[in-house]
Amino acid sequence: MCASMMVAERKRTVYLSVMLLYLVLLDMPHTAHSIYPRIRLSHKELWQLNRTWVFQGHGASLQPQTMLLDESHERLYVGAKNTLFSLSLDRVNAHHREIQWASTESQVEECMMKGREKPECANYIKVLQQHNQTHLLVCGTGAFNPVCALVGVGHTGQDRLFTLEEESVMSGRGRCPYDPNSSCTSTLSRGELYIGLYTDYWENDGALCRLNNQTYTRTERNDRQQLNEPKFVGSAVIPDNDDRDDDKVYFFFTEREMDAEGMNKAVYARVGRVCANDQGGQRMLVNRWSSFLKTRLICSVAGPNGIDTHFDDLEDVFVLNSKDEKNPEVFGLFSTTSAVFKGYAVCVYHMDDIRAAFNGPFAYRERPEHHWTPHEDRVPYPRPGSCASKVNSGGFSSSKEFPDEVLRFVRSHPVMYRSVLPQHHRPVLLQTEPGRRKLTQIAVDRVQAQDGHYHVLYIGTDDSVVLKVITIYNKDTDTMEEVLLEELQVFKLPAPIRELIISPKRQQLYVGSEVGVAQVKLHQCDLYGSECADCCLARDPYCAWDGLTCSRYYPAGVYTKSRRFRRQDVRHGNAVQLCNGLQIDDEQWQRAEERLVYSVESNSTLLECVPRSLQAKVLWFVQKGGEKHEVRGDERVIMTSHGLLFLRVRSSDAGAYVCQTVEHGYVHTLLRIRLHVLKGERVESAMHAANDGEGEKATAPCHSSTGPLPGPSISPRSLVPSSVSGSHSRLWYKEFLQLIGYGDAQRVEEYCERVWCSDKKRKKTKRKYVPLGGEKRGKGRGEENSHRAPRHTLDT
Repeated sequence: MCASMMVAERKRTVYLSVMLLYLVLLDMPHTAHSIYPRIRLSHKELWQLNRTWVFQGHGASLQPQTMLLDESHERLYVGAKNTLFSLSLDRVNAHHREIQWASTESQVEECMMKGREKPECANYIKVLQQHNQTHLLVCGTGAFNPVCALVGVGHTGQDRLFTLEEESVMSGRGRCPYDPNSSCTSTLSRGELYIGLYTDYWENDGALCRLNNQTYTRTERNDRQQLNEPKFVGSAVIPDNDDRDDDKVYFFFTEREMDAEGMNKAVYARVGRVCANDQGGQRMLVNRWSSFLKTRLICSVAGPNGIDTHFDDLEDVFVLNSKDEKNPEVFGLFSTTSAVFKGYAVCVYHMDDIRAAFNGPFAYRERPEHHWTPHEDRVPYPRPGSCASKVNSGGFSSSKEFPDEVLRFVRSHPVMYRSVLPQHHRPVLLQTEPGRRKLTQIAVDRVQAQDGHYHVLYIGTDDSVVLKVITIYNKDTDTMEEVLLEELQVFKLPAPIRELIISPKRQQLYVGSEVGVAQVKLHQCDLYGSECADCCLARDPYCAWDGLTCSRYYPAGVYTKSRRFRRQDVRHGNAVQLCNGLQIDDEQWQRAEERLVYSVESNSTLLECVPRSLQAKVLWFVQKGGEKHEVRGDERVIMTSHGLLFLRVRSSDAGAYVCQTVEHGYVHTLLRIRLHVLKGERVESAMHAANDGEGEKATAPCHSSTGPLPGPSISPRSLVPSSVSGSHSRLWYKEFLQLIGYGDAQRVEEYCERVWCSDKKRKKTKRKYVPLGGEKRGKGRGEENSHRAPRHTLDT
């Protein structure tokens, strides 16, 4: 009884501690959160704006496992289920080529006899690397019997060559996992494949391997000091200096480790390192790494009383290369391991900090349940983990010449004591809101703006959305600001995004999910608006105001057009200062679009006003006589995301309403609405007068698809008398139009069709009428789609 009570109390303590940390995260003072994107675009809107193209194969689930960008051949290669695709970088849905590479019937039957389900017994392509200038290395699961082959793509310009070379087919064991759901990461350098995978059927042997035509080098089998239940996330070859013999291969993964009490298995994010030229030892560590070391990647948020919240599960990693190939930046997408709440963070690491951790003290502990301490005894020479190179040789030309003492030490001390801390010692992006979508993938573009360079983060989610985010560090206040520029629904159906690849050359993002492969433009500057303030407030480093439009920003020396009028302020979005200073309120009011809205007393009415930016604050003002007052919401007047909603209109509500937005101190008048309130008795008497003398019952030309509006007097249905003959079906308008002084019956009829008719009836009559505004809607991808709530009032 006492033992069970102690366990229950411990669980309660852990739960309360986690909840406390969660509350701390919600109230972190160091980070500014953008809960809403500035622009949100649906899949349909992206398609209509010509900003996306989607390849869906033959309509079945594509299930891409890996993608490879080939700029020289101008192709995107996609390894999927039973198929390898070659897509055009210009339009992924045009002129594709494919290679069918399915498992044979006998292979599928044998796989199913071993207890696997039929969908698992397909050939899922998991490894796709550029073998050389003319060939790809492709490996698939092969119905739980991995297989590899070379695919010929020809020299640059040979666009039509895309063939699997049958004579190159070989076993994929050690090169590709058995299970299609197994984690795997690979990179290929100088003809050698470096890969992290589970090498066996039952996924007991996680290993980091190197394969070429002569040798096979890997981590130790069944050595949980080296790898313990790893999940492989990413890998890259990164040189330390100009000596290529000193190149290192970095692997990013998570693994489990026993905690200090020897009870719970904690998950840690790791970075591991081996020498690219490691040949193993001569007498011990034969065909095993003689240089493998690992250390922990820290991504955490500091809380009160020294309590940190750690994001330990590494979801994805992106290595952002620069002109200095020795010092790329490493972006990690992390999640929490807590079962109570799910949070996500992005941390950035410098190579100098990663190298410093590997050059620091080794970790030591006497037993698995003990704490790690720095190793303080003598370290043999040459330093364990170093490469046999001119820089570190010490007279050794190969790792096979290293003393046994060095090999013995590196095998028993694979963990470094110092962890790698992120830039600014904190995440650059933090998401802790409960119930939000899961983050799955990350890709990063480095963009030069007028006031410096910015990292634009593209983050994939589990519901087909890509978030476009920039992060801004304020050195003076030591704070980080996240700016969510766009939320893009890339696919029509919700599905987890599995791959993100950026082509800086083409300014395109390539997105892979089980429902297809999409191509999305990184930016669309004209979407932000037609004024200087709209462009500056967007804070998009790709875009600037050029004096006429919001257009692509080009650094000095790249763009030949005069840059005298360019306006851009990514850091502050100060449109007040950049765009002709403060504007006079009255001038804005006079220049804003004006709209007339008629409503019937006691009915509900929506004064619609939807700002382009979801991050702008909307203010409403009413002008009666010569005075202007701000409208405050109450139980009768509600401020919604679509506008000002009157639940029951009164005659005293009539007046001139102004919709304004405030964003970064800039006040913008969007719309002026003159609201006229009609007496319910007069409208009703007009309806009865129109009905007098009509004896036959007829069906109304269009019935409301939304149902009657609240209010006791007038509803859309009641505006159409029940006894209207076919020849006089529109006579009931006349008396009503006289009340409001409006004579264009055709425009009113079209308005009623647009607001009240069902979609089916609307389509039938759509071509008969000219829309309000006098211009016919365009067809195809350029057709407008306002996505605004219908107004249940008559307006002009």
